[in-house]
Amino acid sequence: MPDKAQKKRTIGILIFDDAEELDFVGPYEVFTMSNEMYGHSGRERLDKVLLISETGKTVTCAKGMRVEAHCSIADAPKLDVLLIPGGMGTRAKVNNKPLLEWVSKVAADCEWVTSVCTGSMILTAAGPARGKRVTTHWAFVETLRERGEAAEVLEKVRYVRDGNVVTSAGVSAGIDMALWLTGQMHGEDHARFTQMGMQYDPAPPYAAAV
Repeated sequence: MPDKAQKKRTIGILIFDDAEELDFVGPYEVFTMSNEMYGHSGRERLDKVLLISETGKTVTCAKGMRVEAHCSIADAPKLDVLLIPGGMGTRAKVNNKPLLEWVSKVAADCEWVTSVCTGSMILTAAGPARGKRVTTHWAFVETLRERGEAAEVLEKVRYVRDGNVVTSAGVSAGIDMALWLTGQMHGEDHARFTQMGMQYDPAPPYAAAV
């Protein structure tokens, strides 16, 4: 039996029209860089990372980036990790009953269920984050509170864990959450190695100027 750090996982990232690009591209980079760093160490690349759209077709994101999905929700394999990004597209998807039912069904068998930004609204509406402590983009905190589905909506935090549900604040916060999750799945040393591979060491832009 392999130890926890060597478990093979399938990570599914939902994409949809008007999703915020960095919400899912940031975590995608983390999870795939994790595989790359395993490769650089001469070890097997463990995780399969998939972009999943409702129909399997290309989506157009919030800033105009067009992204091709690997598969549709109908033909997606069993997932160990589910990530829901945010963006204006969540406003429509929160009323998409078939999609919410898919999220609920898939999440029930996942090791980790995660979101970035307003993706937390999808998780509370679908059920996995209902009655849990969550966070979201600072500009959406009050709206999510008013929906009354979460036990508590925290602000001024990068990410929040409640059981196996991990929600993060907006846009770049998804990178922090994904690195933390990589540490949970593969160990903190590997997560730090992945962070180094990404050269992710954020500093305020003006302080970083030379």
